[in-house]
Amino acid sequence: MRFLLALSITLLVFGSALAGPMPSDKAEAIRAIGPVINPTETAKLYAPLHAKEPYDNVTVVRDLKYGPHQRNLIDVFHAAAPPSRPVLIFVHGGGYQRGDRRIGTGPYHDNLMLWASKNGFVGVNMTYRLAPDHSWPAAADDVAAAVAWTREKIRDFGGDPDRIFLMGHSAGAAHVGSYIARTATPAIVGAILVSGTFDLRPQIEVAGQKSYFGDNTELWPERSSIKGLADSSLPLLVAHAEIDVPYYIDQAETLKAARCARQNCPAFVVLKDHSHMSEIYSVNTGDTTLTDEVLAFVAKVTPRK
Repeated sequence: MRFLLALSITLLVFGSALAGPMPSDKAEAIRAIGPVINPTETAKLYAPLHAKEPYDNVTVVRDLKYGPHQRNLIDVFHAAAPPSRPVLIFVHGGGYQRGDRRIGTGPYHDNLMLWASKNGFVGVNMTYRLAPDHSWPAAADDVAAAVAWTREKIRDFGGDPDRIFLMGHSAGAAHVGSYIARTATPAIVGAILVSGTFDLRPQIEVAGQKSYFGDNTELWPERSSIKGLADSSLPLLVAHAEIDVPYYIDQAETLKAARCARQNCPAFVVLKDHSHMSEIYSVNTGDTTLTDEVLAFVAKVTPRK
């Protein structure tokens, strides 16, 4: 009990000690890019701020298999620290048809795992099957398989299988939402949904959606996660960027309203000065706009033992 209390305090204090908003030069550059998805130019803004391999004070185990497909792979990041640490599983975006847990040899999305490790988590970074070869609900099933693998194996890396958090961005948040909505009792204690799709609408199609959710848009309502997420009692942190694509702002606000209508409002944050990509690419820099919220959410919902 004393260790867990100390860990929670450490998470909050560590986050606060390094807390900071987006630097003014980055904010100006993000506003110049505008409310669009521009990974190339956004990545350039943050790449100089990120660590390069070999990373200090963390052990990285790559390419662990959690399922039979060639994309059913996980990287685990863990530090030399006391056992039974909370676990953060990250599910990347990519428009349903692309994306990876690591983009080439660059800092993304290792940056999220390095941040997790520095802040008392064991980090689990996963890839999943992609459309059009693998349509709904393949990616959500892969999330379920990765969670099951984590529950079985994470003690080997110092993690606590009873304190698993899922975090998804963009299409990854949609897949996390689908996993929660389709699972009677999700084997996690909370989820962080960043700029995702939860309420599919044929009149507002986003690139890649038909390749994954299907051409028959009459099936989209039952393939949407909005009802399952609204009905679920699982703690959620829902986030979108201030300069996000308007579609994703509306999706986050819709999910918030659906939960609140059931007297179960999620934790909710609008990430000031950020865009759809900067909210993720900024993680593990001095800009703690998103990660402060994640730490506060985890400290609030993590069960004591």
